Amino acid sequence: MEDSHAWRPLIALFANPETRRVAAEVMLGGTLTSAVEGLSPSRRRRVTEAVVQSGLVDAETQALAPDVFREILASAPVPRRQGIERFVDGKRIRQYPANLEERGALLAWVAGGVLAADEILTEREVNARLLPYSEDVAVLRRYLVDYQLVERRSDGTQYALAVSGPVVPTDE
Repeated sequence: MEDSHAWRPLIALFANPETRRVAAEVMLGGTLTSAVEGLSPSRRRRVTEAVVQSGLVDAETQALAPDVFREILASAPVPRRQGIERFVDGKRIRQYPANLEERGALLAWVAGGVLAADEILTEREVNARLLPYSEDVAVLRRYLVDYQLVERRSDGTQYALAVSGPVVPTDE
């Protein structure tokens, strides 16, 4: 099963109640011959063809082909996430990268999604905008300030996008 659409005949098998029943019997240890026993000759032929074509059953042994699911999964591997996608689900941060440069890239993405240039927000407004990214908005807000992506008034009442680029803090 080398082609990435090899799963289609198998899924089609499960879409039909009769072929699904036959597949279930085979997967539970029965043979294809015994599973199609009560069907009319023409129906038996069509169901047998569908089950064998799906790869679920070995044509010679008429028994379950044990590697069919593994082969289908291997034929279409899940693409590996790249960049900040490794650390988020949608907008939600799953974890902060340990690598400080990657963390900076993630935070720059957040900052760009939360604040517009020349926009000044209160802490409450910033928190509301950060909430879709993380439950712990205080930590996220602190990271944005530490990485100099967001500027904060000394009294903490106003926040704005930093004019200069991000600064990656050193591990000290």
